[in-house]
Amino acid sequence: MSTVQALAAPTAAYVHIPFCRRRCFYCDFPIAVAGDQARGDTSPRMAAYVETLCREIQATPRLSPEQPLTTVFFGGGTPSLLAVPQVAQILTVLEECLGLAPGAEVSMEMDPGSFDRPHLAALHGLGLNRISLGVQAFQDDLLAACGRTHRRRDVDQAIADLSAVGIKNWSLDLISGLPHQTLDIWRMSLQTAIAQEPAHISVYDLTVEPGTVFEHRYRPGAAPLPTDEATTAMYRLTQATLTAAGYEHYEISNYARPGYDCHHNRVYWENRPYYGFGMGATSYTQYQRFSRPRTTDTYRQWVDAYVVGDGQLDCNPTPPKEQWLDQLMVGLRLREGIDLRALATTYGTAVVAELQTLLAPEVHKGWVVIDTMPSPRLRLTDPEGFLFSNQVLVKLFDRWGN
Repeated sequence: MSTVQALAAPTAAYVHIPFCRRRCFYCDFPIAVAGDQARGDTSPRMAAYVETLCREIQATPRLSPEQPLTTVFFGGGTPSLLAVPQVAQILTVLEECLGLAPGAEVSMEMDPGSFDRPHLAALHGLGLNRISLGVQAFQDDLLAACGRTHRRRDVDQAIADLSAVGIKNWSLDLISGLPHQTLDIWRMSLQTAIAQEPAHISVYDLTVEPGTVFEHRYRPGAAPLPTDEATTAMYRLTQATLTAAGYEHYEISNYARPGYDCHHNRVYWENRPYYGFGMGATSYTQYQRFSRPRTTDTYRQWVDAYVVGDGQLDCNPTPPKEQWLDQLMVGLRLREGIDLRALATTYGTAVVAELQTLLAPEVHKGWVVIDTMPSPRLRLTDPEGFLFSNQVLVKLFDRWGN
């Protein structure tokens, strides 16, 4: 496998805000539970975190002096718990240290019930122009079963606020495969989601993660969780329903009206570099991935050492074989798949030819397609290839993962 080419400098930044009012029963993300009444303007803990986060950004070398950030994504956690001046402070530091392009996509994950209309309007005034609304379910009993703090009335109010403020670029996020969720309930959820007219819909299939409340309560595939057959039917129904409603299935779990793909998330799926800031965040720069500590105390201690170390990260370059697998793993999530000509330029024609031979059985099954026009591309079919993507990836890792 040939040596990889130089990687472009990052123009995207992920900012992790870990605070949540409670931990949802399916969640294994690096979060910090702050309590039901916590908000950024009343919580010394949140204020201290924002200061630490800004110190990390200020200590980070700018790798692209001529290329400002074109996307910023506030994830969590529940970033909408921050006070408006705290978000303004973070954006100001990002702009001063890394540059922020005019019209940059600035996204924030927000939970219904965690903001009101004035708060949203003030964030919009700072330049926040894309919202990922964590609805997850429209049924109060399912929300309660997941440990969510919001209810359907909060969802309706949040959507009304988005409309009143004039934010058109927003995503409605749902989870399929929840406890007690049937195919009929899921069909109604999809129809309800479409009726809200979001520009983007994300649909994530529940995964029972180690260490979560759900792991202690449920066994995957056993009641009250839907069976594997039922979740497969949900995925096919999602694809058929949303595409019929005009949403493009541009990534395994994501649908968008034309022109409303999430530009920031495309950075990940196209295996492009990005800055990562905050507790538990991962960065990918100069072919190096680095994950920060996953608790607020260990993260603060790390930032203290990082600042003293004059901005040096303790991480190792990713070997070409791992870069190859990363490229395949994320690229196959996209509707358009992977450009084989670009792969051959970077990794060599021999390994690309071996890849096509290796996946010939999956082509025969109808899971994989190799297009020739207008340029050679390898992609998964929709929905069958996406449904069986894990089996395809296992085959690739069996061949190149050791």
